[in-house]
Amino acid sequence: MIKYQQRILPNGLTILVNRDHASKLAAISILYRVGARNENPEKTGFAHLFEHLMFRGTESVPDFDLPVQMACGENNAFTNNDYTNFYITLPKENIATALWLESDRMRNLNISEEAYQAEKSVVIEEFKQRYINQPYGDELLLLRDLCYKVHPYRWPTIGISPDHIASATLEDVRSFYDLHYRPSQAILAISADIDEQEMLDLAIEYFADIEDMGAEIAPIPKEPKQCEPRRLEVERDVPATDITIAFHMGNRLSREFFYGDLASDLLAGGESSRLVNRLIKEQRLFSNVNAYITGSIDEGLFIIKGRLMPTTTEAEAERALWNELEELKRGEISDYELEKVKNKFEANMLLGEINVMNKAMNLCFYAMTGRLELINEEATIFRSITREEVMEFASECFTPNNSSTLIYRAKQ
Repeated sequence: MIKYQQRILPNGLTILVNRDHASKLAAISILYRVGARNENPEKTGFAHLFEHLMFRGTESVPDFDLPVQMACGENNAFTNNDYTNFYITLPKENIATALWLESDRMRNLNISEEAYQAEKSVVIEEFKQRYINQPYGDELLLLRDLCYKVHPYRWPTIGISPDHIASATLEDVRSFYDLHYRPSQAILAISADIDEQEMLDLAIEYFADIEDMGAEIAPIPKEPKQCEPRRLEVERDVPATDITIAFHMGNRLSREFFYGDLASDLLAGGESSRLVNRLIKEQRLFSNVNAYITGSIDEGLFIIKGRLMPTTTEAEAERALWNELEELKRGEISDYELEKVKNKFEANMLLGEINVMNKAMNLCFYAMTGRLELINEEATIFRSITREEVMEFASECFTPNNSSTLIYRAKQ
């Protein structure tokens, strides 16, 4: 159970505080409601670019990392399709340093031509290394584009093409910053062994005077229901063929999300899972297999995939993956399997609550969803899932008309 207090400032900033009596560190997490989903299809990769730019400093603090290090702290960030999160851990006595730094870059970021050009080069090179020059690098790009036709989940966090960042102007970048990096688009969470009211007062001291100046955020287009199978086959210079099958499923706040999460763990939750035991160890069809959900805020994907052994035909491999899904449709799930997956989920949640940074980041995330109370309810929801519910989910989700199949074929 994570206890917290919440305050929303007149400028729109949401503040959450949690007193952690066991920690000597303070964790500060600030989440901005901006990810790849908020980008213009003609100008993608901006949210990821700003993950880099936000460390370029301000007039007051030319080097963001230096004050953090001087305060004996560490900091980092990550971006995904739904949001961007920046975080700092440091001794609780130095918490004011973190709040000062985060409030300063919320509105005073150095977006000079020099800073922009430097980070633009870094991002473009990262795109090339990760997606163009890497074996299987464009696999996710192809799958997203196959599965989504309208929703911005059709491109990854890094963007559709490095050309979008290469051609962006300084005005484009400054406009994106003004729109998204402001109090009403941010959630600040603090977890430390400090009195809750003291933490709230400190946050108010540093953030209350920041003016919220941005315009309204454009609505996200809804992906239409998929009504027929989709298939894409490509050849690449890779050592082995991959087969991936993706299915549309419910959003992060739906009960269907938990069904999909449980089903993916039944299939691929560790070395003793069904896919590993059957398709790798027993049948020797694949060298590796996996099943997972994307966990997106909007309607996401359930993905099952495998990398073929040299002696396995594509037809055999595809049939084997579908056979595993068919078993879930028939409800062939033992009590032992169900209990094992539920216990693992609960254990992971409890372990996550031990870490002070996890608490701060989870508070931000659940507040962003609009269902903050879920932070303390998800284990109960997961525990309540029945075999019949998983079977019904599988029957509705794992259908040919809801499937997108990518054959990523190794050149002969």
